[in-house]
Amino acid sequence: MAKSASGKWVSRVGASGGGKAYKKTRPGNFYGALAVIVILGLVATVFARYDYQHPGKAVGGVAPKIGTTWYAALSIQNCGTRIPYLTTDSTDKAAGLTVLSADVIRISPLSAADAGANATLAQFANEYVGLVASSSQLNVPKGAGIANPKTSFTNGQTCGAGTKYAGQKGKITYAYWKYGAKKPTITSDPSTIRFAQDMSIAMAFDPANVTPLKPGTQTIDAMFADAQTVTSTTTVTTPVATTTTVKGATTTTTVKGAATTTTVKGVTTTTTKG
Repeated sequence: MAKSASGKWVSRVGASGGGKAYKKTRPGNFYGALAVIVILGLVATVFARYDYQHPGKAVGGVAPKIGTTWYAALSIQNCGTRIPYLTTDSTDKAAGLTVLSADVIRISPLSAADAGANATLAQFANEYVGLVASSSQLNVPKGAGIANPKTSFTNGQTCGAGTKYAGQKGKITYAYWKYGAKKPTITSDPSTIRFAQDMSIAMAFDPANVTPLKPGTQTIDAMFADAQTVTSTTTVTTPVATTTTVKGATTTTTVKGAATTTTVKGVTTTTTKG
């Protein structure tokens, strides 16, 4: 009697496609799991954007760490006039501090040499072939590694004819504006200028009482455009099917693209885990 009753119960389960309780529960759990995945992806994207816009000391070290990518705007000046942009040089694959078009500097450390506290304007000059930046000298190459006497300056040198301050003695100075700053910080030592995200920098040969010019609008706009290329990607995992086998006939039920198969008398029951 017990065996016969059990057989009838299994047959009823197979015919009903898993029972009313199962039908109501499984789809709800499935779509609920998808909703959780989507919400977690959105939260992760929001936090990633916040971290990008609010850089600071990273866990386990000082930012920027290896793997970080920031951008900064640069202006180089000769006696009150901005000189042409540096030539983009992609030949040095070991450099983590590189220049893009419109004098945008990409800060993307590759080693301890240009990461953390070592990510400075002086290190950028070291990594750009031919560029010399010190407290007494500023040499700007015509191209990567090609010296240019017209843009090689030393303290006490006279501003050339045709410049804004022609005939006046000049001095090497460096200025920087952190994001949002109205006034620059001025120094004669480029090694004290540590890169920060979205900062502006000037390298200048000007008379001692002249404040260097901030990078122009075209460079600032290019810097923000490059920064917008940073994207976040969210991946939704495909549900995994599990199979349970009893003995019997097969019944298949489909709920909005999710298949549920129940087999009685050689039964195969397929459910989906989100």
